[in-house]
Amino acid sequence: MDWTSHDTWLVTWTLVAIAVVVVLITRYKIHPFLALILGSAVVGLGAGLAAANVIAEFEKGFGSTLGGVGILVALGTILGKLLADSGGADRVVDTIVGRAGQRRLPWAMALIAMIIGLPLFFEVGVVLLIPVIFLVARRAGTSIVRVGIPALAGLSVMHGLVPPHPGPLIAIDALHADLGQTLAYGLLVAVPTVIVAGPLYGIWIGRFVNPTPPARLVAAFGIRSTAPAPAPAPAGALAGGGSAGGGGGGGAVPDGGGVAQRASDKADDAVEPSAQGAVGDDVDDAAAGRPASRPGFVLTLATVLLPVVLMLGRAVADITLTKGNRLRTVLDFLGDPFVALLLAVLVALFTFGYLRGFSRQKVSDLVAASLLPIAGIIFIIGAGGGFKQTLVAVGIGDAIGKAAAASGISALLLGWLISVGIRLATGSATVATVTAAGLMAPLLDQLPGTNTALLALAIGSGSLFLSHVNDAGFWLVKEYFGMTVGETFKTWSAMETIISVVSIVLILALGVVV
Repeated sequence: MDWTSHDTWLVTWTLVAIAVVVVLITRYKIHPFLALILGSAVVGLGAGLAAANVIAEFEKGFGSTLGGVGILVALGTILGKLLADSGGADRVVDTIVGRAGQRRLPWAMALIAMIIGLPLFFEVGVVLLIPVIFLVARRAGTSIVRVGIPALAGLSVMHGLVPPHPGPLIAIDALHADLGQTLAYGLLVAVPTVIVAGPLYGIWIGRFVNPTPPARLVAAFGIRSTAPAPAPAPAGALAGGGSAGGGGGGGAVPDGGGVAQRASDKADDAVEPSAQGAVGDDVDDAAAGRPASRPGFVLTLATVLLPVVLMLGRAVADITLTKGNRLRTVLDFLGDPFVALLLAVLVALFTFGYLRGFSRQKVSDLVAASLLPIAGIIFIIGAGGGFKQTLVAVGIGDAIGKAAAASGISALLLGWLISVGIRLATGSATVATVTAAGLMAPLLDQLPGTNTALLALAIGSGSLFLSHVNDAGFWLVKEYFGMTVGETFKTWSAMETIISVVSIVLILALGVVV
């Protein structure tokens, strides 16, 4: 079909709506939930939808998205909270770091971050691992960047590419992609991406950037060391709470203090065992209101990886077994994302809760506490679904489909470029994923043969591109590591860009094969 003036009109209003969302978020600091609602109204009314239809379409998209994604995000958050507060994450850190030599520490930190990063949000993972990064770098006498960048890379890649994190789930739901396939491809892309952006880049850049973490922050984590005290922190680092608090991540320092303190204590024992031994640790834990015993390494891994194994089992069964096969029917049920995560949470209630000595009331309180911080994320996801549905209703998919067909750009690259643009403009990976998935979803009818699982990953890959000054994560890392703005660009921003570029190259390569 030929391009028409109506197509131009639709694209113009879509760009205006995206610009409205970007300006409201970046300049006027409007919450993305409200910004996406207003953006939906702009594109709907501007494209000619009746006001009542704009409201109806937004509500339809909001409800359907939360029905598919909201439950999974909530279950994943509960699993992550139980993992952190039970000491299970500490056990993983102890075991891997305790067995790694100094040369292997960057690789060990990347592995820890990937394991812990499966059920945890990025910010929670950072708070959990920061004291460990500080301690390991101090004891090994190496740059904090050398061990910190691999850990951040592991967390970031899992957050952007691997379900059940919100970003991949948003794209999967919008594009109606197969979650099992997306998970399998995501893990396949994630491992080499982490290797390149994490240990390899971290070891190299650590030779040139060696910041001193803020002394006050190190002291707040209670890190004990016989090594010489660090040099004074850079002027203004974390003064009065620093930018981290204002950026949305620093607030996790006081909130996550128990987690961070426990992580530093246990990592301290792992890297340099204390004379008091396990009994002393248990007494300290009990006195602090923490579990009297931590779950074992194998038990922790089995619990965390249970939903991943079940979802991968479903994907394998769908490929190798015929429909109607009894085993495939069972695996399809167990591998459903809702069922897999629900089973993992139920198992975690015992392995990370009751078996650790927590009372039923304590476990219930942990579940409740895990849900409160994600309310904002849940509503952003829902509003993104409403925005997507409004775009579908006005028919923007047909217009962009014509443009994409005429340009010759592959759907995977187009999804990545859209996501990159919105990420650069807003600084939000979630907003980038929501908007790019909403724009690409209507195109699927115009682009037959597109692998929706790979398209979901391409959008997630673009959402990680070049974190800079409009991203709270940029300031979170800067203040934690005590770096200058320039050093943060050389380390964190460069790492995020490497992740995005390497992953899209791998995704495009997979697109040729599958």
